[in-house]
Amino acid sequence: MANEITASSRSIRSGAVWTFSATHLMNDLMTTGMVPALLPVFKSAFHLSYAEASLVVLFSYLTSSVLQPFFGALTDKHPWPWMLPMGIFLSCAGLAAAGLAPTYVWLTVAICISGLGSGAFHPEASRGTHLASSGRAKGLAQSIFQVGGNSGQALGPLVVSLFILPLGRRGLTWFFILALLGLFLTLRILPWYKKGTLQERSNRKSIVGENHVIGMVMMVWVIILRSWCQIGVAGFLPFYFDKFHVPVRISELYEFVFLAAGALGTFLGGPLSDRFGKKTLLVASMVLAIPFAFLVPHVRGFWAVLVLFGFGLSVLSSFAVTVVYAQRLLPRSVGLASGLTIGFGVGAGGIGAFFLGTLADTLGVSKVFYLLGFLPLIAAILSILLPSDRKLEAQAAAMAIHGENENTN
Repeated sequence: MANEITASSRSIRSGAVWTFSATHLMNDLMTTGMVPALLPVFKSAFHLSYAEASLVVLFSYLTSSVLQPFFGALTDKHPWPWMLPMGIFLSCAGLAAAGLAPTYVWLTVAICISGLGSGAFHPEASRGTHLASSGRAKGLAQSIFQVGGNSGQALGPLVVSLFILPLGRRGLTWFFILALLGLFLTLRILPWYKKGTLQERSNRKSIVGENHVIGMVMMVWVIILRSWCQIGVAGFLPFYFDKFHVPVRISELYEFVFLAAGALGTFLGGPLSDRFGKKTLLVASMVLAIPFAFLVPHVRGFWAVLVLFGFGLSVLSSFAVTVVYAQRLLPRSVGLASGLTIGFGVGAGGIGAFFLGTLADTLGVSKVFYLLGFLPLIAAILSILLPSDRKLEAQAAAMAIHGENENTN
């Protein structure tokens, strides 16, 4: 029972799922967790403007997001299990190397290496989680996987505040140890994963359902808008609170509250979506986030903690849901679905970071937070337009009947 949890309608290979969750924590700590939180450090070390500092996030996210769907689509046809250990190693080692970068150019090179590692890791780890679960347990399995990533994102500002700020930028080199740990964990399950990917490929012809391209496009835009909410808080909150003489170390703790609430929301969102439906949870997530997003620039102290907690809990609770829902929208392209939701959609936050950085340079950092309120509002409207769970299930059932009729004839 230690390695597998089963019930009449669900099954989880728990050892594999928790390994994917742990390495997801490491990966996202190094990328979406720490890179935005390191902006004040990089800005000070290399004397950068807001836009130049936000370019670091852009490079990190684009190297991950642009290539992640490519990696996913490619491995849908030709499985590359070795990308799993290689990806986690590069994502950690790249950020560790950023601590040794002598110039801004070399800093961006190190960040890009980390982003490429993340781009290779995410589709494979999500596919592995998909393989390690079945039936109604897929939402729960993706929650466990995604809560690892969201926990890494949440810990990023905390690690920067408690570890990197006292030690300086060279403190990043300690994360070479994390790169080796991630390599060890993924190599342990690689034999099982290789077998699973080969079996998945052989079973691909039996998959029922057609890809829902229009729905997937709307889903990606929802994820992009959610990502811009996240990067707005994670990347620019220290700059905004600096106007009110709040130390960077305290601002990073505010970020931790927001992202830790998101991790909690992710953990709760998956099982709730298994019970109430993926679309229902997604719409509720975006609608509940709207008032908190509008309140962020108007609160301080204890009220800021409450508002940021509510904002993170609501807007980030759909992380696991969007992955599973995307796999339903693209049933014949699971790797591509994972790459688009975890990679391109989330990684497009880097574009948002550069846009928000430019906005901060031209109009002031306050405008970044006044813009935040409109992002979940637009995402909620798009979520409402998505096809329902029931419609997708009906289409899959119709395709199954059609396939059986063709076989009979």
